[in-house]
Amino acid sequence: MEAKDSPLTFEAAMRELEEIVGALEKGNVDLDKSISLYERGEFLKKHCDALLKSAEARIEKIVQGADGSAKGVEKLDVE
Repeated sequence: MEAKDSPLTFEAAMRELEEIVGALEKGNVDLDKSISLYERGEFLKKHCDALLKSAEARIEKIVQGADGSAKGVEKLDVE
C-alpha cells in the first residue's frame, strides 16, 4: 500500500486493485480481512474513477482547418 503522504498514481491504484480482486477471488481470506480488502478496493475504484475523469477534462483535441492543417487546440467536450 502507498504511503499516506505520497500521491497514489492511477497505475499503482490499478495494480493494488488487481491484487485485491485476485485475493478475494481465491476465497482463502478470512471474513474480516475480506471486508477490509473490499473497502480498500472500493476506495481504489473511486480514486481511479476520479483520476480518469480529471484526465478526460484535460484532454485537448486538435482543431483542423479546411486545408487539413492544425489551427490550434480546443478543450474536449466530455459531456
